[in-house]
Amino acid sequence: MKPGLYETLERIAAAINARKGGDAAKSYVARLLAEGEDAVLRKVGEEATEVILAAKSGERLELVRETADLWFHCLILLARQGLGPADVLAELHRREGISGIDEKAGRRRRQKESGQ
Repeated sequence: MKPGLYETLERIAAAINARKGGDAAKSYVARLLAEGEDAVLRKVGEEATEVILAAKSGERLELVRETADLWFHCLILLARQGLGPADVLAELHRREGISGIDEKAGRRRRQKESGQ
């Protein structure tokens, strides 16, 4: 990871956490969180759809911008659940060097063992 990128994610996460429970009239994050989990989930879904549309359009800058929107809203969702970028990066680190096929098979096996 380029120097400073982790710190950027942490600063954004800290700003989101600082706005939790804040004045919804002054903060988009506070307003979205006040609307409840379904509103946050809808927004993540909307942003994911916009990423797909941007990718299909071939407009690289639009894809970058929509991906930034998606990541931001995922950070809001994580914050709502008491999680942050470090949690996601730790999971990516755990998966590093494991094939996607093997990782997914391991998840299925763990789900069966836990009765899910």
